[in-house]
Amino acid sequence: MSQLFRVESLHVTPVSTDDSADSGESTGASSGKEILRGLNLTVNEGEVHAIMGPNGCGKSTLASTLLASPEYEVTAGRLIYKGEDITDWSTDVRAKAGIFLAFQYPQEIAGVSVIQFLRQALSARKGLDLSVLELRLSVMDWMKRLGMDSSFVDRYLNEGFSGGEKKRNEIMQMAILEPDLAILDETDSGLDIDALRIVAQGIREVRVDRPKLGIVLITHYQRLLDELQPDFVHIMVDGRIVKSGGMELAEELEKSGYEAYR
Repeated sequence: MSQLFRVESLHVTPVSTDDSADSGESTGASSGKEILRGLNLTVNEGEVHAIMGPNGCGKSTLASTLLASPEYEVTAGRLIYKGEDITDWSTDVRAKAGIFLAFQYPQEIAGVSVIQFLRQALSARKGLDLSVLELRLSVMDWMKRLGMDSSFVDRYLNEGFSGGEKKRNEIMQMAILEPDLAILDETDSGLDIDALRIVAQGIREVRVDRPKLGIVLITHYQRLLDELQPDFVHIMVDGRIVKSGGMELAEELEKSGYEAYR
């Protein structure tokens, strides 16, 4: 199994002095104070890695850093993707190379329909200039698999979408764009159990179509892990991964919480 992605002793600080820069995580961090403090992670092709941790441990900072958010600065360490050092690559270059981020809070884009967004994204990712009709035909199957009405693609991106619709739309984007590495930042956030199962089923189906896809799944809850059965579970505390294991680790957390790891 080939190594797909490696995080080497990653140290990250916020660029802004505004504490809210930490993507919704209340760390009390200001510019110059480290949020990630020597984090290491290796993802091989086809593996699913779940990262769990208490609020403020740096999970969302990690997701943002992996997609080169300008809010954060890598002060030490490296990101290696398919053997190349991508630490200094911009967001668009990383995305074009096949790294995908599903956001915890997907943005609304007024005036841009789902189908228009997908067409532009596919052109940027693969250089494919499909017509709206060609793309519509190609997404119909995925809309059925994700329980989405066919009119969905003509709505403005995430405008008026329910939490479940936003997350299903992200999984559809992942299916259409065919990334090699997907970072799913709290994809289960705000979903009821039925929506969660539909999203989890969508992720499983994408993996069937793309068995070499590597996934880094950031979550608070075991219920998504129960649906997806990750290969590895990592506990993140205070900007580092402090323990790694299998599903038994998630079950242990469910019973005893994070106190033993602080």
